Amino acid sequence: MPADAVDAITAQWAEVRPDLETAPMAVYGRIYRIARAMGDRMDKEYAKFGIGRGEFDVIATLRRSGEPYTLSPRQLSATLMLTTGGMTGRLDKLEKAGLLSRSPDPNDRRGLRVSLTEKGLKLVDESVTAGLAAQTEVLTSALDESETAQLSALLRKLLAAH
Repeated sequence: MPADAVDAITAQWAEVRPDLETAPMAVYGRIYRIARAMGDRMDKEYAKFGIGRGEFDVIATLRRSGEPYTLSPRQLSATLMLTTGGMTGRLDKLEKAGLLSRSPDPNDRRGLRVSLTEKGLKLVDESVTAGLAAQTEVLTSALDESETAQLSALLRKLLAAH
């Protein structure tokens, strides 16, 4: 397997600090670079649908919640780890685009409910399909099914240790 930029960085460290064990740097450096590259790729995919990753996250969260594809702004904020101000900006943009609607919460007169519109449902289904196709393309260009499953399991284990 050819060397990559992370190999060059760890080799430089080995040269100037041979006492350091740089294996963790190599692992996390690659995870970071992959995440950044795929984030850029996903931005391009979602841009084809007139949305960014942030907007996708909101409508995808509503879609994953199941019918009637409705959550409170607080539930969305908690799921997406956003401040209420950050959530409001995304909701405003998505509502203006006709992808979701806000209505009073029938169980809490101070609360709101956020729901996907038909247009939003169609767009999220199309964009998630396109995003998964891009992710699949990258994975299958480098790994077989077994390797993909193994990588997923190892990353799950690493994430659980965090």
